[in-house]
Amino acid sequence: MDKLVIQGGQRLSGEIKVSGAKNSALPLLFASLLTSEEIELENTPNLVDIKTTLKILEKLGVQTSYNSEKHLSKITAKNVESFEAPYELVRTMRASILVLGPLVARFGKAKVSLPGGCTIGARPVNLHLTALEKMGARITIENGYVHAKCEKLRGADITFDTVSVGATENILMAAVLAKGKTILRNAAQEPEIVDLAQMLRKMGAKITGEGTPLITIDGVEALKGCQHRIIPDRIEAGTYLVAAALTRGEIFMPDVSSDLLSAVIEKLKETGLEVESTHKGIRAMMKNTPLAMDLSTSPFPGFPTDMQAQFMVLMTVATGTSIIRENIFENRFMHVAELARLGADIAVSGNTATVRGRATLGLSGATVMATDLRASACLVLAGLVSQGTTIVRRIYHLDRGYEKMEEKLTLIGARITREKDE
Repeated sequence: MDKLVIQGGQRLSGEIKVSGAKNSALPLLFASLLTSEEIELENTPNLVDIKTTLKILEKLGVQTSYNSEKHLSKITAKNVESFEAPYELVRTMRASILVLGPLVARFGKAKVSLPGGCTIGARPVNLHLTALEKMGARITIENGYVHAKCEKLRGADITFDTVSVGATENILMAAVLAKGKTILRNAAQEPEIVDLAQMLRKMGAKITGEGTPLITIDGVEALKGCQHRIIPDRIEAGTYLVAAALTRGEIFMPDVSSDLLSAVIEKLKETGLEVESTHKGIRAMMKNTPLAMDLSTSPFPGFPTDMQAQFMVLMTVATGTSIIRENIFENRFMHVAELARLGADIAVSGNTATVRGRATLGLSGATVMATDLRASACLVLAGLVSQGTTIVRRIYHLDRGYEKMEEKLTLIGARITREKDE
């Protein structure tokens, strides 16, 4: 197991390359099950979750290859031999449930372990299962596995009780091969949904309305292979924007569109970060001590829950008091206790955190432990701005969603090393 050792107080300055979006790459990889022809994905990030997904596909009999230097993956699901996604792989990654829709749509059967992943909230799969049942699948849960069978999925009019990115993706993939028309109401609107729909359309799917709460899919008999480039990771980009704000730095992120980050950029501007967006990318610069501001997380296009922890760090060293409301996941304040070890002044009541900025006192280095993916990033950011040495342990969470974070930050001035944790 590894740890990160960070010497705080360094100003970040330079160009930083944002990897492909993990939350887009995972459903795109699983969508390869919908065709017997080759899918080629450019800008595939080099992450633990990507490798886990490829292992799941290989377990099913899918032919895969991945060039980490070129960030190129190729997947051919011509000879699928198994329809079971086993617990030993699925337990580490909640997105594994996305194998369900494609398997049932193309082969009429699937056996998928109930997923694991970060311990930030319940995230039940009932929305996925209820929708598939409405499309004609017979669903049972036995010994921790979801069993799904059908002769042929049928189009249906489906209204999700709550907005769910995973359920929208799963049923979108299932519907493209269903017989007839499927309508998804109260669908998630995230850019990753749009990216998935665009690739499915290249494969021959008939989809309209992605990026809105109403998506319509007309099922087709079969899909073909395609080439597709994964969008940049908006959460990684947002994390580095916060790093610039924390260290009073200046960074440039090429090939990243502000359209992916509108809510995040608006909040960062409130703190004093200067952000300029062009067709070449995003440039950001912080000249002064950050100002406190309030935020509430909500589904896209609102402020993303995946950026809440990073913003909390920024508010710990801001001028003034901030109120942060977490409206998506019930357990997403676990990083608060670790930030307190660095000197942060944060009080939590229910889904609300009150952060009293320590603009003059700042944070002090200490040993902290990551509890989930975004909390890991939050603690690395805190280390960048803390006096002295910060050690972040259990960074296997970080490696699930950030490609070589310590190397990228080192290139723009951070003093951060990866070491073995005894």
